[in-house]
Amino acid sequence: MLERARRKNSVKVTFVLPADTPPAEVSVVGDFNDWRPGVHSVAPRKDGHRAVTVELPKGGTHPFRYLAAGDHWFNDDTADDQDGG
Repeated sequence: MLERARRKNSVKVTFVLPADTPPAEVSVVGDFNDWRPGVHSVAPRKDGHRAVTVELPKGGTHPFRYLAAGDHWFNDDTADDQDGG
């Protein structure tokens, strides 16, 4: 699930996952972090989910995927563009 907060020149996007799916460390990797794992790792929230927020330039598309431990790549079914690296 993605949560968005629009700013004047950017958009804050929060990538949200259930607490235990998958039950391992997960990073959001995409063109905004040069497809580098570990730069944007999801962390527990008080509501029982895991999340990380990334501020992105307004008006563009930013392909991404999730990467879990064990080289397990997966997509977010609620997102528009997930192709890449």
